[in-house]
Amino acid sequence: MHNIFYKNKFIFYFCNIVLMILYLYPGSILGYYLYHDVKIQPQLTRDFIISSNHFYSFCLISIIGFLTYKEINKIKFLIIYLILLSILLEIFHLIIPNRSFEFSDLFGNFLGCTVVIVINYFIRNYAKFKN
Repeated sequence: MHNIFYKNKFIFYFCNIVLMILYLYPGSILGYYLYHDVKIQPQLTRDFIISSNHFYSFCLISIIGFLTYKEINKIKFLIIYLILLSILLEIFHLIIPNRSFEFSDLFGNFLGCTVVIVINYFIRNYAKFKN
């Protein structure tokens, strides 16, 4: 059981590092590899009010985090971490060359982790109610 926990922890930390590299790199690493241009950002789906790429990224990192940590005290820390990460990574775009701060990106980040937090809350309460 401990091996699975450490494996999940490694995956969570690795995904965090990849996310930070992608967010803090001055330009688009994925755009460079796909289009040979750091100024082009690949788009998974069309943006609506929020940035869909940012929403998907933070949903994924939040899901991995909740699958990794199950204890209530660690989940509280995880929630704070995810919300702060979603805000701080976008604020860093104010000072990173070739990157720009956008409220649609910030809201995509924030909504991505908030949706997973709310779903996790309902799943946990449903499990308690069932028992």
